[in-house]
Amino acid sequence: MSYVQNIGLNEIPLYFAYQRSTIGSDKYQGTFHAHQGIEILVVHEGRGTLIVDQKSYEITSGMLCVFQPFQLHHIQMDPETPFVRTVVQFEPSVYESYFAHWPRMLAFFKHIHTSTLHAPCLYGLEEENQFHSIFQSLETKLPSIDKKDELEEYSLFLIAFFRSFMPLWAQSEDQNRSGPTRTRKTHQAERILSWLEEHYTEPLRLELMSAELHLSPYHLSHLFTECTGTSISDYVTARRLQQAVKLLMSTDQAVARIGEAIGVTNCSYFCKMFKSHIGITPYQYRKQLQKHHEASFTQRS
Repeated sequence: MSYVQNIGLNEIPLYFAYQRSTIGSDKYQGTFHAHQGIEILVVHEGRGTLIVDQKSYEITSGMLCVFQPFQLHHIQMDPETPFVRTVVQFEPSVYESYFAHWPRMLAFFKHIHTSTLHAPCLYGLEEENQFHSIFQSLETKLPSIDKKDELEEYSLFLIAFFRSFMPLWAQSEDQNRSGPTRTRKTHQAERILSWLEEHYTEPLRLELMSAELHLSPYHLSHLFTECTGTSISDYVTARRLQQAVKLLMSTDQAVARIGEAIGVTNCSYFCKMFKSHIGITPYQYRKQLQKHHEASFTQRS
């Protein structure tokens, strides 16, 4: 199970899946996970629950979700309904310079990339919305795009997308200020997530959490799994790995110190856990990052 999904956005400039469908026995199995770059998810059909930043949101047809780099999130879909979605993932640093001619759009692009967003969701898109033709155009072109033309074509696609996205996002921000509607169960699950956010770097003590949240250990575990589709221990592992990746990217701390910072004091166990879920060791991950930064610097020179 991979909690931080790396699809090689440094080598593949943009990942695009148009109207991907999951139906019936192929039911969508979500886990808490994060992505290397920005992910845009447009839901054409389906019902479910999204959890991001310790808050839950209803998933409905005609919604758009934004997930920022390495932002932990979880999607749990109703298996009785088809889940049809379009997914776009890209590394924002690759494309930022292409927005330089349009200052307002560049500011919005940076806002989506780096700002704290009030809510990750935009609701009420019609099936034949303005994104439909933009997505269809790229889907039609994809088979015939030469490797040397990829970056240009993907840049034009993102510029067209963000041009349509910007006014819709501005309209939705006021609407989202009231916050998502929650049931009692999801409210309690959010309380558990908030508690875990404060304590995920400590040894997991279910009895302490139970006492502080005034829920029995059984009810606590059962409620969390019912609302999120995953166990408390799996969530803590995902959250620790997300933080480890951030520290590997943004600091020069030793790997052992990073393990300690996320609550794993045994360095060899930390490396084993990291490789089990990320696919490579923390040392290899940092080395890949260094190679990418060197390659980016060479391209700009």
